[in-house]
Amino acid sequence: MISGEAHRCGLVAIVGRPNVGKSTLLNQLVGVKISITSKKAQTTRHRISGVLTRPHEQFVFVDTPGFQTRHSNALNRVMNRAVTDSLADVDVVLCLVEAGRFDERDRRVLKLVPGQRPVLLVINKIDRLGDKRVLLPFIEQAARAHPFAEIVPVSAERGTQLSDLVDAVARHLPEGPALFEADAVTDRSERFLASELIREKVFRLLGEEVPYGVSVVIDQFEEEGRLRRINASIIVDRPGHKAILIGEGGLKLKAIASGARKEMEQIFDAKVFLEVWVKVKGGWADDERQLRLLGYL
Repeated sequence: MISGEAHRCGLVAIVGRPNVGKSTLLNQLVGVKISITSKKAQTTRHRISGVLTRPHEQFVFVDTPGFQTRHSNALNRVMNRAVTDSLADVDVVLCLVEAGRFDERDRRVLKLVPGQRPVLLVINKIDRLGDKRVLLPFIEQAARAHPFAEIVPVSAERGTQLSDLVDAVARHLPEGPALFEADAVTDRSERFLASELIREKVFRLLGEEVPYGVSVVIDQFEEEGRLRRINASIIVDRPGHKAILIGEGGLKLKAIASGARKEMEQIFDAKVFLEVWVKVKGGWADDERQLRLLGYL
């Protein structure tokens, strides 16, 4: 950097269809787990910002839900709105695609991007390509879909070429002062992160159907120095899902709570006492009143 160079800062949206690795990329870029991940699509439901600060730049990366085109309940409409709202006020857009896969779903995401925003195509999961020779023809194919400002192949999971990606983003940030303190990593509270970590364990430990009918509410969050006392409720859509979540002898619920508690202790750097219950609220995902109470609106 040249001495006296202007400081740059901006909002950088990470968008893409479901399950291309947006949350993994965000966590790797900021160096802390702030967005939950799983192998199931549509794990992310909220707009989450991660902050990376360098001497002359501050990047505010905005993770968004995967844009949903198959389902249209109220929850999915809210998540799609989070994507479009995020794109309205950002300075740079990272369009994330999976190496070797670029189809109509990716083109629909690109159509959401407002004009005059620099869009960088980020080709993720390059480590999974069996034949690396297919990467160059794939880049050429994808480049025809949009006038991308830059194209950067990466592996978010392995951290491959992420420094190149950050440097590429920096070239397109506007001049401006930092929006966050230098040591900030996210705009979200520990209370929010606690609810998300519980929901992540549900996604990871249960079958395909149940997690999509689940939300998590933090009923009580008390902070006492390096101690957190947390009471949480897992909200399910059906009585049958409650039984699955609890499991025989309560073992499944204990595993969910134990896994979440251990991660909370690592992230919060504190001792955590966690109690979790399961409650049934039928039709919550298609009820805007319930979505508002659960923090989606």
